[in-house]
Amino acid sequence: MANLLFRLLLTFNATSLLVIIFLVQQGFALDYFLMDIPEVNWLIELPNSLSYIIYFLVPVLSTGISILLSSKLGSDEFKAGTTESIEHANNSFLPSYLGYFFVALSIGNWETLWFVYGVLFLFTFLSQALYFNPLFLLFGFEFYNIKTTNGTAIFLISRHKYKKPDEIAIQRAYRINNYTFIERNA
Repeated sequence: MANLLFRLLLTFNATSLLVIIFLVQQGFALDYFLMDIPEVNWLIELPNSLSYIIYFLVPVLSTGISILLSSKLGSDEFKAGTTESIEHANNSFLPSYLGYFFVALSIGNWETLWFVYGVLFLFTFLSQALYFNPLFLLFGFEFYNIKTTNGTAIFLISRHKYKKPDEIAIQRAYRINNYTFIERNA
């Protein structure tokens, strides 16, 4: 159950920027959502940019929480000499992720937003192949595609700056799913 909740959180982290881009593009500041609450009328005086910063902080903080919670997942060890190849994956996933931004910019109403977000969330969650989230970059993480000597393809999220396969000797990598791991300490 904890792994399911963790994967739901990771999926939210990876897809929530779509909603934020929509909110910013439409000019929906916090006062739009809270205008009927007299205690927060002072929000009308704040610049919209402050609302947008607060929106952005939600998935950033959620990503930080998911990093902390990753220690509750099962773990595996990557022994020295068991990695055949390593490829830096930061740049290979970014174009796909930026596609979400362009989709968000073309959404014109709430109904379309929730439909598109729901479909995107569902497919991201069900794919479970990768949990690429560019917000991990803010926390100093890198993304790697690793191929083990037995032919298994692994997606590794790590703060370590790996360059060669023989550098990979990880005592504890937390298992997000069978093909995705996060190494918290490096």
